[in-house]
Parts: sequence; structure tokens; C-alpha cells
Amino acid sequence: MKKNFAIIGLGRFGGSICRTLVESGHDVLAIDSNEDRVNEYMNIATHAVLANAQDENVLRSLGIRNFDHVIIAIGEDIQASILTTLMIKEMGNPYITAKAQNEYHGKVLEKIGADYVVHPERDMGIRIGHHLVSRNVVDYLELSDKYSLVELKVTNPKFFNKTLFELDFRQRFGLNVIGIRRGQEMIISPAADAVIKVDDTLMIVGGNKEINWLENQMP
Repeated sequence: MKKNFAIIGLGRFGGSICRTLVESGHDVLAIDSNEDRVNEYMNIATHAVLANAQDENVLRSLGIRNFDHVIIAIGEDIQASILTTLMIKEMGNPYITAKAQNEYHGKVLEKIGADYVVHPERDMGIRIGHHLVSRNVVDYLELSDKYSLVELKVTNPKFFNKTLFELDFRQRFGLNVIGIRRGQEMIISPAADAVIKVDDTLMIVGGNKEINWLENQMP
């Protein structure tokens, strides 16, 4: 379903979200106080506006409360991020995603009502860290303190030419296989009779302890 998004802050994070949403067919209002950034997205976003998001009257005049989702991607100005989030929440916007600079900033954003808080630098650090220490981890996404989604290259010969049913990931490892990547092909929600082949990578969801244990089974 086509949705209306407002993005406040057009740095690398906000700009990337803007491009992705537009390419996916959604309407995007892009807002920034930097004229050069606004000009850059003038022909990308549905509308690009030069405005001070810390001014409540400006936000109301832009009809922020009418958007399905507001993304607050303000850069290093933590005070501006918090104030903007608070004002938009009080206007009754249905869903707010906010970028946090650090853990304390994230906690404040959650306290004042942000529905989803993003930690891009921390999350990217986690992903790169796992990639560096394990040659079999292709990608890593932390879902919570206890659960993650990992793309793991299968290198243990004991897994080759076995079906998911035979390997019984859920019972043996406490993990769920939600996808198999085979070259350029991605098999989503593979059936129990799906066979794991040499050079396959598995998309796995589960507990961090269980994922780490499975990583150690891959030589």
C-alpha cells in the first residue's frame, strides 16, 4: 500500500531512506534546514522543503500530523532531535522512527514516545565486527539483546546434500532457517525437503548463543 512519509534531516541516513522509499513507490516529504541538501533532493523526493523542524508552527503548516510515518534523521544535534520528536509526538502522529546518536539519546527518544529508535552506527559496527571475526558470516542483524538474524555460509561438509528436515535446525540448534541463498537465487521460507548444497548461505533467525554455537560448527 502506498504511504506518505516525512523525513526530517537529509544527511546520509535520511537521504538513503528517502531514495529507498521513493524507489518503492511511496510519497516522501523531505525536510532539512540546509539549502544545499534540499536542492539535492528536489528532484528525488515528492516534495523537498527548506525549513526549521524545531519550529512547531512550521511543522503544523507542513501538515506533519497527517503523514503515515515520520522519520527523524537529524544528525549530531541531539537537542534538535529530541525537541522535534517530542513536538511531533504531541501532534498525534501515528508512527515515529528516530535516529539515535548513542544509547542515552536512544533511551530519551523512547521515553518521549518514538515508536522505533534506530542506532545506525552501533548496528553497523556489530555487523562489521561479526563479519571480521567469522569468515562464514556474510551479514548480521541484531533484532534484540537476545535474538539476531544472520546470513551464514555453509562450510561444514556434514551439512551438504542434507534436507532441512534431516538437519532439524529447530530441534537440534534452536534456530529457524527463513531463507537459502544460492548464487543469485534466494529461496524464501524453504520447505522441509529443501536440500543444502555446497556454497549455500542460510538466513537464520534465533538466539545469539545458538547462532554463535552454529558458527563454531563451520570450519
